[in-house]
Amino acid sequence: MDRREIAALLAYIDRLAPERAPRDPAAAAERVNQWSDLLAHVPATAQHPDGPERSWDASQVAARYIATTPYPIKPSDIGAPWETYRADVIGRHHDPAPPVDPDDWQAYKAALRGTRQAVAVGALPPTPQLAIEGAPSPVRAARDAHAAERLAALGDYVPKTVRAALAAQRPHRAERERLAAAGLPDALDVPCPYEHCRAPKHRPCTNHRNNPRAPHPSRLEAATTAHYAQEPAA
Repeated sequence: MDRREIAALLAYIDRLAPERAPRDPAAAAERVNQWSDLLAHVPATAQHPDGPERSWDASQVAARYIATTPYPIKPSDIGAPWETYRADVIGRHHDPAPPVDPDDWQAYKAALRGTRQAVAVGALPPTPQLAIEGAPSPVRAARDAHAAERLAALGDYVPKTVRAALAAQRPHRAERERLAAAGLPDALDVPCPYEHCRAPKHRPCTNHRNNPRAPHPSRLEAATTAHYAQEPAA
C-alpha cells in the first residue's frame, strides 16, 4: 500500500475504534509514516484464485481484528495475515522459466520475484505444475489387445456386473476369464497332449472315469509355451 492507501486504512480504523485514534496531528502523521514503512509490501486488495469470497482486503482484516480483539491494532496485525494469505496463493504457483537470459541471474531473480508478486495480488493466475507424461507403451497396448481377444473368444453374453455375481456358480469360466484378463497362460487354450486324456481345446481334462479334473501337467506346460510364444515381447 502506498501512503494514500495507508492513510485511508487508518481513517477507516479510527472510524471503527475512535477511542484509540491519536488526538495530536503530529502523532497521527507519525503513525501514517510508520505504517507506510512497515506495510509497503502489503496490497490494499488482492484477488484469490478460488474466487472473491477468499480475496484479500486489508480493511476487512482490520475490521475483523477490531471486532474480535480488545487490544489496539498494530501494523503486524495486518502484515501477518497477509503473509499467510500470500503463502497460500504462492503455494499453488510453480515458477515457469522467465523469458530472460538465465545467465543474467539478477534479471532472472527479478523476473521470478515480479511474477510471484503478480500472482500473490491476483494480477496473474497461479501456474500449475505440469506432470511429466510418458508415451503409451506399445508392448502394454499389444498385451491388452491380446487379453481382450482371449476374453472375446470366451464369449460375453451377460453384463460384467452379472458375470461377477455369477462367478461363484461358474468357477471354471471365472478362472479362465481371470487368467485372460491377467495375461496368464490358460491350459484350456490348447488340447491336452496326455495320451490317456486327449481333451480337445476349451474342454476340461478328465480322469479315468471320464469325470472333469484339473488340467494335466503336460497340458499346463504346453499352454505356457504357446502363450509366451504368442504374447508380444517386452
